[in-house]
Amino acid sequence: MSGREVLDSPTEWVADHIHRYVKSAGEDGDMWRGVPTLPLTTVGRKTGLGRRTALIYGTDGDDYIVVASKGGHPTHPLWFENLVVEPIVDVQVGSEVFSARASVISDESRYQKLWVQMVGIWPGFDEYKTKTTRVIPLVALTPQ
Repeated sequence: MSGREVLDSPTEWVADHIHRYVKSAGEDGDMWRGVPTLPLTTVGRKTGLGRRTALIYGTDGDDYIVVASKGGHPTHPLWFENLVVEPIVDVQVGSEVFSARASVISDESRYQKLWVQMVGIWPGFDEYKTKTTRVIPLVALTPQ
């Protein structure tokens, strides 16, 4: 995705978090409220521009796991809609920036195991689940 214009989240506090994270090579912002976070850049499915947000993550082997919760909103977050169309994304973990392939976790046993893990990291995910009728996707980001 290098060379592509990147726009940070329009939500001011998220954009501020991303700016601090990127500027400090992950030293300021890698932990947010006691949980690990990463900036994720997707390709906008309508604009073709890079779209960057910050997400809480866990790990599963070499994969980074993120939750498309949108706080329990009835629709998926835009970053999720983008990676469904273009699964090659950019990720930053600490000072390391790399490309990854995003895949929605569809195996039920893996999903359940990782859901429990992600709720252990951020208990709010369980609350978000009660606010929506949609299945909240879990996404594996596999470094390329």
